[in-house]
Amino acid sequence: MTDSMIEVVDLKQHFPIYGGVFLRQVGTVYALDGVSIKVKRGETVGLVGESGCGKTTMGRTMLRLYDPTAGRIFIDGVDITRLSQKELRPLRRQMQIIFQDPFESLNSRHTVGEILEESFIIHKQLDSRERKSKVKQLLDTVGLSGSASDRYPHEFSGGQRQRIGIARAISLNPKLVVCDEPVSALDVSIQSQILNLLLTLQRELELTYLFISHDLAVVKHISDRIAVMYLGKIVEYASAADIIETPQHPYTQALISAIPEPDPERKKKKIILIGDVPSPINPPPGCCFHTRCPVAKDVCRQQIPVLKQSDTGIDHQVACHFAGEVNLAE
Repeated sequence: MTDSMIEVVDLKQHFPIYGGVFLRQVGTVYALDGVSIKVKRGETVGLVGESGCGKTTMGRTMLRLYDPTAGRIFIDGVDITRLSQKELRPLRRQMQIIFQDPFESLNSRHTVGEILEESFIIHKQLDSRERKSKVKQLLDTVGLSGSASDRYPHEFSGGQRQRIGIARAISLNPKLVVCDEPVSALDVSIQSQILNLLLTLQRELELTYLFISHDLAVVKHISDRIAVMYLGKIVEYASAADIIETPQHPYTQALISAIPEPDPERKKKKIILIGDVPSPINPPPGCCFHTRCPVAKDVCRQQIPVLKQSDTGIDHQVACHFAGEVNLAE
């Protein structure tokens, strides 16, 4: 048995753009451009970055909801990259997803009971009586009453709907759950409840999480390790403590400076990045961050930095030509 629940090797996801009278390919969106990452069994890895950097595409491609353009995907040691949908079906039970929007991810025409029973029907598990009993058990696990099974999604609040989404994700006893910004649509007061529920379920069910978010403060709370993404590439990957305390990449330093400081007596420098994220249709040459980096030099514009071990930390990887030499917060 491998130690890694997920291993992604040089993963690429390029979406063609069609246009013109004959709908010919006129461009390509480089959503993922050579991503490699490992997630150990039972841990939570946070995936952070600005909107449009490829986080959600990463999660969905890892689950084969999108077929990758290139690279390899291993789930629990099994290469799922080129498996057919028929071959993938038994593996689907091991990998599930919690969607961002609790309002759109649930079928409004079905009762909660019908929504939760669907996975058992698709995978031909349990008879009708056993399914209904299992649904009530799932609702109890996520903190809802068993009577909720007879109600429709519109009768619940956003936080309750997300609990239903979580119940659906764990219904088949998966090993891996991709959490695609599961709290970003919720009130701050509800976010902590959902995060604590996810942590409790992880301990009880021995789950592995890939937690996708643009909010580094949330990721800091729940993650063991953090991967920072920018324009379809991972630019830094380390333990949550190392990322927060000793960030090596200028982009990571800018993200951390944006975390609100709860102590009014403690002042910290805000790092303001100039300009917008470049288009993934036409990414810049060299380091993808050099167009916004305040310390970029000629080598940054010409050579793509490799994600490699940093000299300043154990198992701390960073893709920067000047890793460890630059601290924008000073």
